Amino acid sequence: MQKFVIEKNQAGQRFDKFLQKFMPQAGSGFLYKMLRKKNITLNGKKAEGKEILNMGDEISFFFADETFEKFTGRKADTAGAAPQKALDVKEYEKAYQTLKGITVIYEDENVLFLNKPVGTLTQKAAPTDLSLNEWLIGYLLHHKKITPEELSLFKPSVCNRLDRNTSGLVLCGKSLAGSQGLSKLIHDRAMSKFYRTICVGRIDQSATITGSLEKDYRKNIVTISVEGSQIQTAFEPLRLLSDGKYTYLEVDLITGKTHQIRAHLASIGHGLIGDGKYGHKKENEQMRKRFSLQNQLLHAYRVEFPPIEGSLAALSEKSFIAPLPTKFTSILKELT
Repeated sequence: MQKFVIEKNQAGQRFDKFLQKFMPQAGSGFLYKMLRKKNITLNGKKAEGKEILNMGDEISFFFADETFEKFTGRKADTAGAAPQKALDVKEYEKAYQTLKGITVIYEDENVLFLNKPVGTLTQKAAPTDLSLNEWLIGYLLHHKKITPEELSLFKPSVCNRLDRNTSGLVLCGKSLAGSQGLSKLIHDRAMSKFYRTICVGRIDQSATITGSLEKDYRKNIVTISVEGSQIQTAFEPLRLLSDGKYTYLEVDLITGKTHQIRAHLASIGHGLIGDGKYGHKKENEQMRKRFSLQNQLLHAYRVEFPPIEGSLAALSEKSFIAPLPTKFTSILKELT
């Protein structure tokens, strides 16, 4: 018999989901059969798999050592414990040492908020990529806030994505409770996310615009159309620049679809400066020559949380800001 005690980062999930991660070489049919036959028990009792695990719960596996090792990839301890298998952490260590310019905005036991620079992927686009996701785990390993053994059953991860060339605030879950809580808040649109940008043209008043967004996956481009995903984008002018030729804008991303801000503002004649996909070609060329601007000037600036209870109560009714990049502030100053 082997035993495993549920710790913080395994608690809060369904028993069957945990088993699928703990025994990756076993099919779901086999796992449910073992539950029915009481070859796998929870706190000494028969379980269905739908139970939500709590910290301190004890799982018992009534398997031969070789069977346990086959399905888990872990050595069965002769004392009856089920030690966790340490993952290879070289990729995470490399990301932490290689990716530069990432700063920590806020951290507690459940979440970590980062300021992502332009040019860094939030998540991998290809297997060989190094992204903010790997940097996050490398950071936690480097500062001994997680162990390679713990990574075999739970990996901290980013919870919202930014385009490679969009900078700013990325929310990450350090614990399972943190990941689940942030993901739910994002899914429910319970938090407010504000971006800063400079767009072409004069905008004098705040407004909320709506539309339908349709994506061409082959070209990775979206268009505002009569059919498609419904979107809402609110914006507030902060300052007119160059006698109204440009506007420094704060944008409230109400729905949060791919390229929403870029496409939606361009559709009403206010493309973002530097945006080669949706912006003004002539303006972009001027910005390249004048400021060496090679990408859209868009920054995830602020997030505001609603009242929250439970594991994320420390975030309740708080706001967090990712300072503007140096290039952004330099361009803003020059255009004022």
